[in-house]
Amino acid sequence: MEDSQRSGDLILVKKRENGIACITINRPKALNSLTKSMITDLAKAFQSLNGDSLVKVIIITGAGRAFCSGVDLTAAQDVFKGDVKNMDTDPVYQMEQCRKPIIGAINGYAVTGGFEIALTCDILIASTEAKFIDTHSKFGIFPSWGLSQKLPRIIGVNRAREVSLTAMPLNGQVAEMWGLVSRLVPPADLMKTAESVAESIIGNHEDMVLRYKAVINDGMKLALGNALELEKKRAHSYYEGMDPEMFVKMQKFISGQSSQKTRPPSKL
Repeated sequence: MEDSQRSGDLILVKKRENGIACITINRPKALNSLTKSMITDLAKAFQSLNGDSLVKVIIITGAGRAFCSGVDLTAAQDVFKGDVKNMDTDPVYQMEQCRKPIIGAINGYAVTGGFEIALTCDILIASTEAKFIDTHSKFGIFPSWGLSQKLPRIIGVNRAREVSLTAMPLNGQVAEMWGLVSRLVPPADLMKTAESVAESIIGNHEDMVLRYKAVINDGMKLALGNALELEKKRAHSYYEGMDPEMFVKMQKFISGQSSQKTRPPSKL
């Protein structure tokens, strides 16, 4: 069943002049549960922002007291029996393909599919009201957006088994202690903190931010030895491709960064 709101109002995208784009899942009366059209719109939003050269960092959050409570179970048949293999309409796949850093501002409940969307973000900042819950085993839904594989790699396999097999809620304090979220802040400070982190990223070398995100994420799919080889291979390729003009630009960038600091630059 589709929401009475217009489809275009359920996934809101706001782009700012400073290079930050914010996606808001906007179905608060249903705890931001996702209908089929919302899933498609969310995928298209990430696909569009990934191709927008003016967007440097993406923040995703939810309206009201939930981040996202997953797929709307009243519309589950439409979602799970539809064209689930179509990657163009798969928001998690589009997030994984997105070169821009994605910050999840987790304002409340992140349940099952919403939990999986959160796990696909590069950085998670949570409100003290946040709760992460995996209900796949409770409702007999097989995970397909990565929760069974990503969560154990972040918090450890034993903890992940407990979270997923018991469907126990994981509150923000425990999520921070276990390394799932990097910052835990009061609800009033959530978006301000997310934007501050985004601005810090934007202040760095844009091309290297994209390359760094890619090598971290690609390396996490490999064994450590292979990941170290990947880093060296990409580093050597990068250095070999550097021409004199790139070194000039590097020095200008470093000089510009140093001039913005109040303390004198280190002589080291």
